[in-house]
Amino acid sequence: MMGKLDTVSLKRYGGIIAAFIVVFAVTGSIELGMGRSLLGPDGRFGWWEGNIWNSENSQRFADPYSFSHMVHGIVLYALLRLALPRVPVRLRLLMALVVEASWEMFENSPIIIDRYRAVTISLGYVGDSVLNSMSDILMMTIGFLFAFHVKPWIAVATVIMLEVGCALWVRDNLTLNIIMLIHPVDAIRHWQMAAAPAMH
Repeated sequence: MMGKLDTVSLKRYGGIIAAFIVVFAVTGSIELGMGRSLLGPDGRFGWWEGNIWNSENSQRFADPYSFSHMVHGIVLYALLRLALPRVPVRLRLLMALVVEASWEMFENSPIIIDRYRAVTISLGYVGDSVLNSMSDILMMTIGFLFAFHVKPWIAVATVIMLEVGCALWVRDNLTLNIIMLIHPVDAIRHWQMAAAPAMH
């Protein structure tokens, strides 16, 4: 009986695990080909960088924007569940994975890097390290699986908590990021920049 269960589990999850590996490998290879550095310009591995004004932001494994990518996962789960309710969740997860990986590659293209530098508070943004980009995809996956395992109201409350928490903490979040990328608002930019450390 146990042998049959193991075989079923392998057939059910083996494909999605393999797909994860392929997506990570392809995305990482493409980003390296785009000129992204594996560990950031200084070549140093780090687990966390909490200062969004630091040049090491978006270079380490995680940073305050990691929470925005968890929100990505929760939102993608909700959208795909509404749009494709009959599609198995593992396939919807694969779709979300492809969407997030595509965004990571687009986000690290010169056009988006320049856009970030021009209209958001990421004045010195040079793009993510491959390490950080892979972590962003992982954070999205965590958010997606979290949304799958909890009641909808808990997922909604978590999104609100993360968005409000990040707004209070670093004056930025997914909502503000989208607004500033699409249609910059001077009042928001001034409020965000007020938290920037003084230049010496």
